[in-house]
Amino acid sequence: MEVTTLIPVTFTKNAIAEIKRLMNEEGFDASKKFRVGVKGGGCSGMSYILCFDDIKKEEDELYETDDFSFIMNKSHSIYLQGMEVDWNDGLNSRGFTFTNPSASKTCGCGTSFAV
Repeated sequence: MEVTTLIPVTFTKNAIAEIKRLMNEEGFDASKKFRVGVKGGGCSGMSYILCFDDIKKEEDELYETDDFSFIMNKSHSIYLQGMEVDWNDGLNSRGFTFTNPSASKTCGCGTSFAV
């Protein structure tokens, strides 16, 4: 799989730190890659995908930044171009958040969107 230089999705330092923390947990399968993507569903029509995946498909691109790499289906970049992923670790708000300039609307929980 070739490394692509134009990165459609960026991650904050907090997001990268959380992903690396998960990767360093005991029992983590180091052969898995972090996947970013979208799928149909959710309150607004499309939902974000963040997961560890051992399945690398032909249509996947590999992106590397700041000692961190992820895979994403090439066709998902039209929905995610310019998106930033952040990690919040507060009492009232814990989890990954998404700032997506391609989204015309988002749901209240922030995990689904429409274009």
